[in-house]
Amino acid sequence: MAFCSKNSRNIIKNLKSKAGLSRLIKQSSDSRYGSCLNKTNPCRIIPLTTLPQLGNPDSYSHKKGLSFCFQRLQSTTSEQQFASLPNGEQNQELDFPGGKVVFSPEMRFLSESPCVYNQCYRVLDDNGQLICNSNFVEVSEEIAVKMYSSMATLQILDTIFYEAQRQGRISFYLTTIGEEAINIASAAALTSDDIVFPQYREPGVLLWRGFTLQEFANQCFGNKADYGKGRQMPIHYGSNKHNYFTVSSTIATQIPHAVGAAYSLKMDKKDACAVTYFGDGGTSEGDFHAALNFAAVTESPVIFICRNNGWAISTPTSDQFRSDGIAVRGQAYGVRSIRVDGNDALAMYSAVHAAREMAINEHRPILIEAVTYRIGHHSTSDDSTKYRPADEIEWWRMARDPVTRFRNWIETNGWWGSEAESQLRSSIRNQLLQAIQIAERAEKPPVNDLFTDVYDNIPSNLREQEKLLRETMNRHPEDYPADVPF
Repeated sequence: MAFCSKNSRNIIKNLKSKAGLSRLIKQSSDSRYGSCLNKTNPCRIIPLTTLPQLGNPDSYSHKKGLSFCFQRLQSTTSEQQFASLPNGEQNQELDFPGGKVVFSPEMRFLSESPCVYNQCYRVLDDNGQLICNSNFVEVSEEIAVKMYSSMATLQILDTIFYEAQRQGRISFYLTTIGEEAINIASAAALTSDDIVFPQYREPGVLLWRGFTLQEFANQCFGNKADYGKGRQMPIHYGSNKHNYFTVSSTIATQIPHAVGAAYSLKMDKKDACAVTYFGDGGTSEGDFHAALNFAAVTESPVIFICRNNGWAISTPTSDQFRSDGIAVRGQAYGVRSIRVDGNDALAMYSAVHAAREMAINEHRPILIEAVTYRIGHHSTSDDSTKYRPADEIEWWRMARDPVTRFRNWIETNGWWGSEAESQLRSSIRNQLLQAIQIAERAEKPPVNDLFTDVYDNIPSNLREQEKLLRETMNRHPEDYPADVPF
């Protein structure tokens, strides 16, 4: 024990002399700072500033009002500084290697939850009418009509492919019903040069970029025209042409990938950003946290779009986290964040448009929490009525449908009508049914495609696996699809 005490004193003495702490400690006992130790006149705490409204990016200074400011390139030499306060009082500051600290004699723990919840940005009310004094990015008639047409097309595509799976014509499907605005509005605010790292509920982004109904059908039926050569499950789309990375079933792995791509865009001085989508369940993965920190430190132009629909399959958000949603987590990592009504297409378009400008021009990551509701089941393998009431689902379908809400707005502007609506839905349905027939009859990829496109020269172990597979298929042809070429 004596040995430990002696060594502790030596360590402290050494730290004092090397870090300049002895001078700081001595000054702290000076009578000039007696007022700070007076219980009736405690030191003031500088509060953290709150995020300003959308549209005022100049007021987003990450250095204003912060009592703990990280500066990567600043000297780590300890020095004493005093910050002047409005009433003449002074707080001591010290530069640690980890950042600048403002000292206070008051012991105060940070609250586990905010007293006031973060506000949710919206432009249209539930009936599709503009809210007074709304702050949003103007949308032309051409863009607005294309947005609505794409949202309606996505609805029809989901309905028909879901029915095809129930008929046994495809093995799996997953819908975006209730989240069409997040898909289409975000895509409309981006450019084709922006790189997309999707989860699996963002086919609308591909649709907006020009992926055809036939290409969707080819992938779901896994035929020879499928860009993935039938190796992926249905809805695992991907397109090099459209800068849309192939969907992966594993949760949240695409989030750090997006940051790496964004950092590359920054180094190459490209006028583009990376965008990644994920659900609230994805934020419970370590990849999400690592990616946000990675993006903040490297100051990469990446937009994180979280679809907070309340459920990670059957797990409600109440069983996932205790924080005020997702946006507040960005603030903890030094990432500018906003919460948006994900069922409001105009709000989503405005938020992503502003986020893209900030990400590229200011070299910073942005986190968007899109609050929405998943009306459909998680997938065709799920029955959501087992864990949430059917009348709740129906209420969201009827009262908060984002497609109807946006249609009301464009009709109010005189840009849409019932005749255009009927023609659009009839045309898209016929086109999609025809695409499915073509995709279903198309030839399947050959068996050898299972073993190619990884190695330049196929190794012996893979050749052995291919040989065994062919032998098994020959012995048991009844267990394998007859339309798969040997």
